Amino acid sequence: MAEQGLAGQRIVLGVTGSIAAYKAADLTRRLREAGAEVRVVMTKAACEFITPLTLQTLSGHPVAVELLDADQESAMGHIALARWADWILVAPASADTIARLAFGRADDLLTSTVLATEARLAIAPAMNNKMWSNPATKENLATLQTRGAFVLGPASGDQACGEQGEGRLLEPVEIVAQLSSIMAPGALTGQRVMITAGPTHEAIDPVRYIANRSSGKMGYALAEAALAAGAEVILVSGPVHLTAPTACQTISVESASEMLEQVMLNIRQTDIFIGCAAVADFRPAVIEGQKIKKQGRQQMTLELEATTDIIATVSASEYRPKLVVGFAAETELLAEHADSKRQQKGLDIIAGNHVGKGIGFASEENALEVFWSGGGQRLPRQHKRLLADALMTLIIERYHAKDTTKTDRPKAG
Repeated sequence: MAEQGLAGQRIVLGVTGSIAAYKAADLTRRLREAGAEVRVVMTKAACEFITPLTLQTLSGHPVAVELLDADQESAMGHIALARWADWILVAPASADTIARLAFGRADDLLTSTVLATEARLAIAPAMNNKMWSNPATKENLATLQTRGAFVLGPASGDQACGEQGEGRLLEPVEIVAQLSSIMAPGALTGQRVMITAGPTHEAIDPVRYIANRSSGKMGYALAEAALAAGAEVILVSGPVHLTAPTACQTISVESASEMLEQVMLNIRQTDIFIGCAAVADFRPAVIEGQKIKKQGRQQMTLELEATTDIIATVSASEYRPKLVVGFAAETELLAEHADSKRQQKGLDIIAGNHVGKGIGFASEENALEVFWSGGGQRLPRQHKRLLADALMTLIIERYHAKDTTKTDRPKAG
């Protein structure tokens, strides 16, 4: 399935100035093997790391470098390339190129082609880990993503500068797999995805409630990613200050019990369930009918009772979806606690995230450690909209790789 989306696609591969530019040779070969037609555009800095002749040989077409090249302009100028392409893949994408793309610069052939095209844009970053973590880089990528760009990677590990950390270019085989999952026409067409998002509010009295810091941004970003993959999406949302995608069915709830009720009412026709909501674990045992007065009180004790675990209920249901995905927010021992929850609740995938200052709840960014039976992958810290695309790619891959067949479910109603 992984490479079906590339067949017949016309891809402009933009290679920029990075030590990882040598991997463009293998990437070009793999893209062509997957059925894509590839035209390569190189920046002048990229030519310092790998020769145009190498990529010309592997792509089967002349490599374009100069914006104002009299020999190339009539046949392969930036306008011709922009019109020809279905996709532009920038790999490796240096921090400088990402910044210039974000600001709409058109000072070389690659940036001019991107600015002039209606093709989709995918970016595979490659840079030093400090450059990757710099807020300017994060903001530039977020800007590109809001315009519809897809970000592939980066990976974490040893770097050419001698340091370790995030910023390595994904291996070509991983880039091809992720890109083909995105390109596959309707990778989730005909499938129903239910996503829970946001916090729940557990009433104490008519004016007070117990809640948590969840903003709902990750769940809403996942809804957008599922819609982009062609899915029918049901979004069951707790109280948030966000606008839901217009193409999905949104069900607004307040409490954990309301969320459970709506989930189970709609579970029968669901193919993938993603429990992203930060559902309260406890609620007041008694909800006071009138506002609790402060007068004369120096203390107040609340008796709490456990709420029903929604995702465990879904996983154990006779109408269990083919794929059940959960989230685990932890402050310590993330890998141990998250994978333990996956096994205890019978989940197919769990995405664990650290919560703390500047990451997780009420933050624009997050990082995930994703686990499934026999495997896992770390998704580095990035804007939640970028992270949602990366996680949805994994979910799609696991969904189609699952060897069990979804049982027929009774029709709703």
